[in-house]
Amino acid sequence: MSPEPAALTPDALTRVQIPVEGMTCAACQVRVQRALTRVPGVADASVNLLAHQASVRFDASRVRPEELVAAIQRTGYDARLEPPVVDLVAEQEARDRADAIEYQHLRRKAIASGTAGAVAMIASMPLMAPPLDAPVHGHALPPITDPLMRWVMTTVHPALSEMAPWLYAVDRRLLSWALLLLTAAVMAWAGRQFYVRAWRSGRHGGADMNTLVAVGTGAAFVYSLVATAAPGIFVSRGLAPDVYFEAVILIIALILTGRAFEARAKRRTSGALRALVGLQPRTARVVRDGVEQDVAIEDVVTGDLVRVRPGERLPVDGRVEAGTSSLDESMLTGESLPVYKAAGDAVIGGTVNGTGAIVYRATTLGASSVLSRIVRLMRDAQASRAPIQDLADRISAVFVPVVIGIALVTLLVWWLFGGDGAIVRGFAAAVTVLIIACPCAMGLAVPTAVMVATGKGAELGVLIKGGDALQRTAELTTVAFDKTGTLTEGRPVVTHARWADDVEVGDALALGAAVERASEHPLAAAVIAYASEQGARATPVASDFQATAGRGAQARVDGRDVLVGSARFLADSGIDPVAVGADADAWAQQGASVIFVAVDGVAVGALGVSDPIKPGAADVVRRLRDLGLHVVLLSGDTPSTARAIGLAAGIDDVVGGVLPDGKVAEIRRRQGAGAVVAMVGDGINDGPALAQADIGIAMGTGTDIAMAASDVTLVRGDVSGVPQVIDLARRTLATMRQNLFWAFVYNVVGIPIAAGVLYPSTGLLLSPIIASAAMAFSSVSVVSNSLRLRQARIV
Repeated sequence: MSPEPAALTPDALTRVQIPVEGMTCAACQVRVQRALTRVPGVADASVNLLAHQASVRFDASRVRPEELVAAIQRTGYDARLEPPVVDLVAEQEARDRADAIEYQHLRRKAIASGTAGAVAMIASMPLMAPPLDAPVHGHALPPITDPLMRWVMTTVHPALSEMAPWLYAVDRRLLSWALLLLTAAVMAWAGRQFYVRAWRSGRHGGADMNTLVAVGTGAAFVYSLVATAAPGIFVSRGLAPDVYFEAVILIIALILTGRAFEARAKRRTSGALRALVGLQPRTARVVRDGVEQDVAIEDVVTGDLVRVRPGERLPVDGRVEAGTSSLDESMLTGESLPVYKAAGDAVIGGTVNGTGAIVYRATTLGASSVLSRIVRLMRDAQASRAPIQDLADRISAVFVPVVIGIALVTLLVWWLFGGDGAIVRGFAAAVTVLIIACPCAMGLAVPTAVMVATGKGAELGVLIKGGDALQRTAELTTVAFDKTGTLTEGRPVVTHARWADDVEVGDALALGAAVERASEHPLAAAVIAYASEQGARATPVASDFQATAGRGAQARVDGRDVLVGSARFLADSGIDPVAVGADADAWAQQGASVIFVAVDGVAVGALGVSDPIKPGAADVVRRLRDLGLHVVLLSGDTPSTARAIGLAAGIDDVVGGVLPDGKVAEIRRRQGAGAVVAMVGDGINDGPALAQADIGIAMGTGTDIAMAASDVTLVRGDVSGVPQVIDLARRTLATMRQNLFWAFVYNVVGIPIAAGVLYPSTGLLLSPIIASAAMAFSSVSVVSNSLRLRQARIV
């Protein structure tokens, strides 16, 4: 026996995306997925019916991608390995073209077969006359029980007989043979895919939607062929030699129409991806050897200087070398305000330059660019599955064989207990059961919602790693925030200052900044920046620098002894900080770190350095509470500082002084108590907590390690995306449940009606035509319901 997939560690796994052609329903999806998961070395597989794609994680030391393709092909579906991706944007454009071709192909066949169906319906009118309850060959024919046929015979038939009496003069057998040839042509051209794919599935021991369509329309065609070629077989047994040619054509037309609507809807669900792809220009203006030239985007190389004029879109990622401007990054980050850029700042390909002109050096290109990575993340997310899909998959795995069994039982019951003409009505009912039960809607219920939601998230500046992450986000009960860089700006600034009365502030700041310039302490940059903002003189050079870990530093500056550090550091040096430290305790209560400055043995000033809370952080906490969530602050900072930030943000549950392993332990403790926890962080130290949490939410401005460990990335680094993604996830999960409910209800209600359970009490039977229309409508309604997420108002 091969080891369980769980034995594989994530680090040992490789992911591959495999296009799969020929899938049309949930049963197809389940067969491919089961075949893949049974391959030794495969950790998990997700098959997306809407995207026609399988996403597989596997151990490359045990199985090759070619073996995965072979496993798919053994199920009767077409699969292939795509060449290595060099440019994801170009690849996405190729996929969009293929989707457009697929839609046009289906649309053309649907229109042609629909037109042929209308012609066949008209040509069939004389074959339905005289009325079905009149004697033919001495036998009374059964009454009209189908509402569509009743309307045709009571409304359309009289009008047509007056408008085209010549049609009724045509020999009935000639009409039957003409309809047979027309139907065969439509089946061979427009409906060929159903029969070919049903045959392939049957050869490999499977059954899917194509099986139901092929069996249903094939049975109707064979029945009609016998009635046309040898009507005496029916007449001798008291049966009408009815033909169902128009039904066969219209069933094919309606199913193709439904699939064309699905294809068009699929293009709409991928709208966010196409919008992202459309951001990248196809040419770039580069400066080489002092000469400016336009080159194709694929000819740009790392290190090229790229010039961008006002209003132009940046072609590639890079770092500004010269010029200043403000860039519109809203399509990538969801942030509407332009972002100021100057020399040294990173810029992203696809963003729009403002009013300034800049020259920047190209850095990451092709598949490594920010835009391509976002496209890859979105594609992976849309190919993933949500756990809620499992129920539909389990039902779909046995659905088609069960439906075929129900159709056979329907025919048998009608034959035994239906009375006069029962075999005709039983045959029509069996065909109707096969057609109305196609499980397309079940296969589309979850993937369409995931695709639309991930696209909507991208518009909001939120990248979601897939259906599993979406569902778990919707089930959250607790949100834990890191402090630094998440709720706070992550850039300490001087927020308070107090100086001795007889001190020249500018000189004192210059001396203190000189010591801090030689220091590596995180707060040193804040003091240096504050000195510059206050107009202090140019920072002199420090000598004899000495630092005491956790206390402060001292040095000789302009011939004077300068100390910068904590009150304890000054006290240990015999300096009393009381003269300037009257407000120190109050500052500390507000979350500030207090730094004293002493010159020649005398305390001359005190500075309060804080990491200011982000604007809107308190509003985010309030919105999370409105969503019914418990909010926690986990910080490695001192408990007093953490409590101060928690108070400012409106968070009561604050845990301070916890190292990375402490954050993990705290999350585990809450999970053990039944909480479903999200962790929001941005630093390397947040990686373990992000991985431990049920959902890890990383700030896009944070480290790559944090984002790799997360399930959700907030591209613009704004915590306002946290309530947005939770609200979106809840709406998406509700949409998935609605889709699955109506898909199941459709079959639960539709199959018995198609079988004829209402006939004894109401005399109602459905025609195969109505069944095919209902089946197509069910798929379109599921997709349309998912598309409503695009217009949802997210908190």
